[in-house]
Amino acid sequence: MKLSFRKGTKEDIEQLLSLGEVSYSQHKHAMTPENWNKYSSFMSNPETFKYLMDTSTCFLCESEKKIVGMAFLVSNGHPTDIFEDNWSYIRMVGVHPDFGGNGIAKKLTQMCVDYAKKTNENFVALHTSEFMNAARHIYESFGFQVVRELTRYDKKYWIYLLKL
Repeated sequence: MKLSFRKGTKEDIEQLLSLGEVSYSQHKHAMTPENWNKYSSFMSNPETFKYLMDTSTCFLCESEKKIVGMAFLVSNGHPTDIFEDNWSYIRMVGVHPDFGGNGIAKKLTQMCVDYAKKTNENFVALHTSEFMNAARHIYESFGFQVVRELTRYDKKYWIYLLKL
């Protein structure tokens, strides 16, 4: 299986939307139906991806011209309720379930960290949850450290930070 990596563009939004739905559907079992509906409505909203494409750099993985992995690095200056103004942060690392175990999420995370260094960011943050154990392992292997715990969708989430 040949995998290639590149930056994403607005022309990729339709495939990214589809990938978001399929990659994050793996977590449906971890949530109540009500929380899943809230979570999946965010993931299936085209505006989510349009906003990310406007405020971040998208990295993706392709196999036979099909997008099978994605990650977004949002530059500092775009604070949210959980990310501080002086942090860049990684959003929506997702891999198609058929391609899991091939190091795609790790490579996409590395691309985000490398780009943050190249663009002189001082921090890279991200959040993950108690039902995303594989993701937590990847982030911790890069040196990300938990700086805050919070609850979303009735689940434990952690804010991780990497000082560059």
